[in-house]
Amino acid sequence: MLALLTDILRTTSPLLLLERLFAIWMCIDAIRRGEWLWALLIFFFPFINPILYFFLVYRQSPPTMRGLELPGSHDRKRIKHLQDQIHHLDKAHHHLELGDIYFQQGKLDKAEASYRASLDREPDDLDARAHYGQCLLRLGRSQEALAYLQGVIAEEAAHDFGHTAMALAETQASLGQRDAAMATWRKVLETHTYARARVQLAELLAAAGQTAAARTEAREVLADEAHTPEFQRRRDRVWVQRAKGLLRQIGD
Repeated sequence: MLALLTDILRTTSPLLLLERLFAIWMCIDAIRRGEWLWALLIFFFPFINPILYFFLVYRQSPPTMRGLELPGSHDRKRIKHLQDQIHHLDKAHHHLELGDIYFQQGKLDKAEASYRASLDREPDDLDARAHYGQCLLRLGRSQEALAYLQGVIAEEAAHDFGHTAMALAETQASLGQRDAAMATWRKVLETHTYARARVQLAELLAAAGQTAAARTEAREVLADEAHTPEFQRRRDRVWVQRAKGLLRQIGD
């Protein structure tokens, strides 16, 4: 990294400066993702490797998955370890964890297959049912997702610290059940302050013509942002941008 910074200080060409800055950006991203081999390749060969990393790794996390949360490491070694465990032991929780990793990576078809395998072995497991429902929602199969998510919430309203309820609200909204979705979002916000919940409730309120209430919820997101840790601000960035866009749309 020091070598790259030194190169920047010596660079006079704007094009070369942009190239060096891009290399640093990709190197930092590789370190944050635990892609140590890529980080080393970018560090020692900062000409072609940043471009390769950008297309082969950085862009592999689809925009539709940003702002969503599920437990699970993205580390490739962990995936291999789980696959080995499944081969030898074939336990439901191994399939579930593998599904969570694929979900976070945006590999929804693989995630669905893993969740199904987990449910085949333990059909009553709440985590597997909830995460499978979320996966179905992202695959555009909202009607199927609804039954799984409603079933989990009926047994444990606060499951996954409110994340299952948020998925239920998104499912209800996608099916045109606006009143049910708003009721679910409000229930989540009784015990949590998730930007994901506030923004989507605000958007539904605005669509229903309740602009004052929508404005209040969106402003809360922006107010909270100033007092949250850096890692949380990065996670909530997509929701903060949506809150700002909504406020511009309804006039603030």
